[in-house]
Amino acid sequence: MAALILLFLFGFYALAAFVMAISYLRYRRCSPLEFALWGGLALFLPVFGPFFVIAARPGPKKRARRPHQGSG
Repeated sequence: MAALILLFLFGFYALAAFVMAISYLRYRRCSPLEFALWGGLALFLPVFGPFFVIAARPGPKKRARRPHQGSG
């Protein structure tokens, strides 16, 4: 029973960390290949992969979109 709970907690943590890493990558300017490689790292190294992705800061940061202000 305890092993099943630990397995569930690990699976939940791995999924949450992967989602966190992918949502972080969405705000970086990466090519599709870079996005796939960094996402694969986050997926296949479930404990440390997402932390490596966030710590590496791949690609430049996307610029914030500002609404166009008309004149007058």
